Amino acid sequence: MEDLPSQIQQAVQEVDQQIQPQITKINQQIDNNQAKVLQAFTHQQMAESHLSGSTGYGNYDEGRETLDQVYAEVFHTQAALVRPQFVSGTHTIAVGLFGCLQPGQKLLYLTGKPYDTLQEVIGMNKRQAGTLKEYGIEFKYQPLTTDGMVDYSHLAQTLADFQPNVVAIQRSRGYEVRPSYTVAQIAEMIAFVKERLPEVIVFVDNCYGEFSEEQEPTEFGADLMAGSLYKNAGAGLATTGGYLVGRKDLIEKSAIRLTAPGIGSHEGATGPYLRGMIEGFFLAPQVTGSAIKGAIFAAALLEKLGFVVTPKWDEPRTDLIQTIILGSADKMVQFARAIQKYSPIDSFVQPEASPMEGYEDQIVMAAGTFVEGSTIELSADGPIRPPYAIYLQGGLTYSHVRIAVAHACADIL
Repeated sequence: MEDLPSQIQQAVQEVDQQIQPQITKINQQIDNNQAKVLQAFTHQQMAESHLSGSTGYGNYDEGRETLDQVYAEVFHTQAALVRPQFVSGTHTIAVGLFGCLQPGQKLLYLTGKPYDTLQEVIGMNKRQAGTLKEYGIEFKYQPLTTDGMVDYSHLAQTLADFQPNVVAIQRSRGYEVRPSYTVAQIAEMIAFVKERLPEVIVFVDNCYGEFSEEQEPTEFGADLMAGSLYKNAGAGLATTGGYLVGRKDLIEKSAIRLTAPGIGSHEGATGPYLRGMIEGFFLAPQVTGSAIKGAIFAAALLEKLGFVVTPKWDEPRTDLIQTIILGSADKMVQFARAIQKYSPIDSFVQPEASPMEGYEDQIVMAAGTFVEGSTIELSADGPIRPPYAIYLQGGLTYSHVRIAVAHACADIL
């Protein structure tokens, strides 16, 4: 990085020394998570013959079935549904929610207002076909405290009055400045809810969270959990897909929503996608760890240069997302353009703020990724609205994040 201004070079050197204890901790976490995944691969006897995928109906796809078993073992659940037919994290979550809920039932979001694309699924913003609201499902969200935490003082009353059938927890911050929730915090939420409503289904949106810690919410009573293979679990090798893990009955109900009654989880060709889904999950602990190390570096460097960041470099991490409050729309665009410039794909493209389907505000997005929409690869995006925060996430290698972020810092100073 010899082409950087001397001020940035000096800051990078100081940050590298400053964050070394945190980097060592993440390396240990990578080892522990990798051992857990390796054990599941060996227990389930993943074989070379499982990598080929299936065509047509996808009947008797042993690779698909074995990958489901690997996911279930890693996440400590009865069953899993890992499919290329899931088109995004939002789609995966929607399938899970529709699988859990019947017309006339009630959904409570425990962690505040869900992010923009989920608002469309629920039917919060406008009348459109196919939403939960159209199916007669009543929705409510629990407002958070001023510091972004669950308001337990009011939650007990909400649970008693509303009597939800499903309580949903969003692990990551989405496009909010509030902190993402650690597994320990989610475990506390689940325990609080289950103590008052033992039969309620707890659903967790785990996007960006897999392997960010050494335990997952399903180890603490989550009944169903969703994630995207464009994110941590795919490690940049899965080119499509998502997963659901949880109780066997809820997985099958969700599978019926994905396919059809009478088919459920028993059909669905994996085609050319299965190899990347399998290998990606094996590499996920390493790639996720690299992205988290990059986020720690970015937090420390940008804070040293005077910007507000959350989480800070030495705070606990529970997902990939690094929030950087830049203070103006112009700086958001400048930062995004620098990240795009130092990306392996489409480095010549200049991001502009523009409308995006499913979002209320204009979005600026840098994503020079091998897989379209992949956020385990390095990307930076955010809505053009106060406090003008950009959300940095991903990075297949730690070195790439360091190079791109350091140059982005030079461009916005």
